[in-house]
Amino acid sequence: MLGGGRVTDDLIACWADLLVDYCLRVAPGETILISSEWEARPLVEACYRSIVLREAHPLVRLDLPGLYEFFLRNATEAQLAHAPPVALFEAETAHARIRIAAESDTRALRAIDPARQAAVDRARDPIRKAASRSRWVVTQYPTRAYARDAGMELPDYEAFVASAMFLDRPDPVAAWQELGRRQAGLVDSMTSVKTIRIEADRTDLTLSVAGRTWINSDGRRNMPSGEIFTGPIEDSAQGRLRCGFPVCRGGRELVGIELEFDQGRVVSARAEEGEAYLRSMLDLDPGARRLGELGLGLNPGIDRFTGSILYDEKIGGTVHLALGQSYPETGGVNLSALHWDLIVDTRSGGQITADGRVVMEDGRWEVG
Repeated sequence: MLGGGRVTDDLIACWADLLVDYCLRVAPGETILISSEWEARPLVEACYRSIVLREAHPLVRLDLPGLYEFFLRNATEAQLAHAPPVALFEAETAHARIRIAAESDTRALRAIDPARQAAVDRARDPIRKAASRSRWVVTQYPTRAYARDAGMELPDYEAFVASAMFLDRPDPVAAWQELGRRQAGLVDSMTSVKTIRIEADRTDLTLSVAGRTWINSDGRRNMPSGEIFTGPIEDSAQGRLRCGFPVCRGGRELVGIELEFDQGRVVSARAEEGEAYLRSMLDLDPGARRLGELGLGLNPGIDRFTGSILYDEKIGGTVHLALGQSYPETGGVNLSALHWDLIVDTRSGGQITADGRVVMEDGRWEVG
């Protein structure tokens, strides 16, 4: 059990089996890369055991707290621009990977020059792209740092995490399959849509998704999940967007982000807090000012803001739009080292219109 909380050994074993079987469908003989931080050791060990019992080959990579921060502070420009060949080889040859986020300090990088972080992001972009071509799943272990960000005591946060992944149900896999079926109905209804308009507090954004593919994210890649998403036509976004929640990235909390789009590109950007960092990310590369993803949050078990994008972008009744890199499977072609999700809360006074027809109002879907 973690920290006196509610994540028991049996629950962790169930979580590992969900990642290995449902999410990745691990087969004998495959090499499975597990990457995480020290605090997630119980789940790393459970995944390792689960992979071995399926006659596959686990490969573990653990980061220690503070090392990446030290690297960013002290590395030379040549070191920042270095893409480790071993990491690229692993990304190209592993059959699948499990990424378990487990930060002990979510603000550790807040004093780091964002230009140095951007240099590392650019250098390691080939590694990320190589890894994205294999099977992968991302999950997040409940640490005290994440609980603090969510404004919750650790036992309550652990219970929230378990519920969001349906681990508190008799058959988690069956629960994810049922969610997938419900989302498939919404995918079917959105497939023929050409134009989407999103309206909410200080948000009025129109974009085209004509000919793009909608993806049913039913927990295979993100655990938890509960969304459908696509890639907007790259030059179509027109209007303004305001984030309804703070945005946590690179150890910083940005508040009150507002963007204006013209012909698909961010032409104006401001934030009540963190504006300099926002602008540095928009200038990361040419693709960073365009949208790479439109996602619709549909998980009824995630109903509160926690400060973690893995959960927050799935809040039922919300919309998220990602600046930067597209997912190729959607038909999107935007290229960037950035993929940054921004959430619009449509649950109170918001609506989504598809080809002139209101399909969601106040967070409630009228189709699917």
